[in-house]
Amino acid sequence: MDRRSFLKASIVGAAAAAAPYRAAHAETQAAAGPNDVPSLAGKTIAISIVGTEHFFDIKAYQAQIAEVERLGGKVIGLDAGRNDQKLVSQLQTLVTQKPDAVIQTLGALPIVDPGLKKLRDAGIPVFTVDVVSENSINNSTSDNFSLGAQLALQLASDLGGKGNIALFTAIEGVVPCEIRLEELHAVLKHYPDIKIIQPDLREIVPNTIQDSFQKVTALLAQYPEGQLSAIWASWDIPVLGATQALLAAGRKDVLTYGVDGTPEYLALVADPAAPAGAVAVQQPELIGRTAVQNVARYLAGQKVPGTSFVPAILANKQNAQDVQKLVGQV
Repeated sequence: MDRRSFLKASIVGAAAAAAPYRAAHAETQAAAGPNDVPSLAGKTIAISIVGTEHFFDIKAYQAQIAEVERLGGKVIGLDAGRNDQKLVSQLQTLVTQKPDAVIQTLGALPIVDPGLKKLRDAGIPVFTVDVVSENSINNSTSDNFSLGAQLALQLASDLGGKGNIALFTAIEGVVPCEIRLEELHAVLKHYPDIKIIQPDLREIVPNTIQDSFQKVTALLAQYPEGQLSAIWASWDIPVLGATQALLAAGRKDVLTYGVDGTPEYLALVADPAAPAGAVAVQQPELIGRTAVQNVARYLAGQKVPGTSFVPAILANKQNAQDVQKLVGQV
């Protein structure tokens, strides 16, 4: 599926946030059992990643390496350390190394897509994690349509349908983050009394936590108690810094919302006294394993889907402690 069609796709529905996390987890754990995956013996699989300093990144990367090795394959692991030039270079290097397949994990499309096209043109099968590209045979990802809508519905419910909210805008070209933002806007169309403060806050990488702490501290000075209700981001590192700023300022009137399920942020959602409202907890290890299993099936001549969707688990104040246990964070 091309990027334009992917972005225009609509969600079938968004379930209420409080209950379905156990069913989603059980469903995804049962899918694609290990016994039905072909061997990767004699195959070399390259795993390229933007960086590994964040929870999602390292868990997905480690899971891919472990799954390739479990299936008998050899791994070429390449970590760009959040350096765009290094990322471009490592994809170019793989063109000459000619592995049996490449999995690109994360990355802004303008940065990674030229390299993915070169790999495809060289006859090397390309797979991706959280990268929507016409050059990828399969993209393994969370269902960002559903999780984006569920997170937005949780925010609207917590706010009682009214209030001012601030957004950390998605990094341009990172399609999963763009989808989550689009779903937020789609939900808020039905809540006209929830107003988005302009301009949006601009997130940066690296030093995201420190930067968001400073920006939210300044924002709180502009919006005293009662004038700001929530802060939203398409991933949870910016709102981790935002929540720390709220705690430092003693502000309990503002709630934060994000995506990923980084342990530090999920712990804040689980803390009744912390101003963290909800987080869509992704399953990076399952996403990583799914990507490798798709590679194995493809190399064995089996058909694979263009996109493999893995459900996220919405954690809120009511269920966050259970979700922590479910995903092995406590």
